[in-house]
Amino acid sequence: MTAQRLSFGIKTTPAHVTYADLLRVWREADEIEHIEHAWLWDHLLPVFGPPGGPALDGWTTLAALAASTERLGLGLLVSSNRLRPPALLAKIATTVEEVSAGRLTVGLGMGTTRPRAGAEPAPGPAARAVAGYRALGIAPPAPGEGLARLTESCQLLRSLWDSRDPVDFDGRHYRLHGAQIVPRPARHLPLLVGGAGDGTLRVAAEHADIWNISGPPHHDLPTIRERAKALDAHCATLGRDPAGLVRSAQTHVSYDDPATTRATVRALIDTGITHIVLSLRMPFPPHVATWVDQQVITPTLETVP
Repeated sequence: MTAQRLSFGIKTTPAHVTYADLLRVWREADEIEHIEHAWLWDHLLPVFGPPGGPALDGWTTLAALAASTERLGLGLLVSSNRLRPPALLAKIATTVEEVSAGRLTVGLGMGTTRPRAGAEPAPGPAARAVAGYRALGIAPPAPGEGLARLTESCQLLRSLWDSRDPVDFDGRHYRLHGAQIVPRPARHLPLLVGGAGDGTLRVAAEHADIWNISGPPHHDLPTIRERAKALDAHCATLGRDPAGLVRSAQTHVSYDDPATTRATVRALIDTGITHIVLSLRMPFPPHVATWVDQQVITPTLETVP
């Protein structure tokens, strides 16, 4: 596989924080060359911490931050396919692309799926995400349905962004007749697909520019290696050169133990990950973007050939 250029970004989860907190961190990061991209998430209610705490909507917050920064690449890790029909997401994305002057990457995942019949998710973020959907009157899809919807959405997004002609689509879950997105993106709008299941890997191999997996502590390094090999196999089946698909992982930053964070990042790089997203825990300390550059990113870059 051809070596890809290493890049670093930050993730600022917009829950239990204010917009002012996010803006402070993003503006600081926008001035730091080693931080190339910044990310939000897409839960409408908190999935950790006090259930009644604040959570900002990902896409509207992203648009505001896009207008308040100049250099950072930006996106959501990841936008939930369940929350917006693909044509609406295509329109939202092209608007943020316009606001950001061409800095958007569209991150997409199937969204939280409901448990299989007779089962309930173990207490934790997944269970709270399902409860959050239901609290807002949104039915989480079954796992198979969620994957089918994700597949159709990827097809539709690319068609709507790339086609100069009206788009017709008669899928199982989505149907469009004479749909157009104007203004169209002025460039190939990058699509990131997030997830680790076999079905999601197949979707990423077919449609994505970037594949993202949650790194430690969510997935350990052997699992990431195995999932990357499975992604390669899907690419081979489709006749796609796996070198054309960027490998991305996110991992949490420890403010108390940056050496462990550096070791985790270096291990991710050794598995073939070249797109590193450092998730910053709340509350964000003063000058946290400068700190993460000095304590994690710069020392790591100094060890990479």
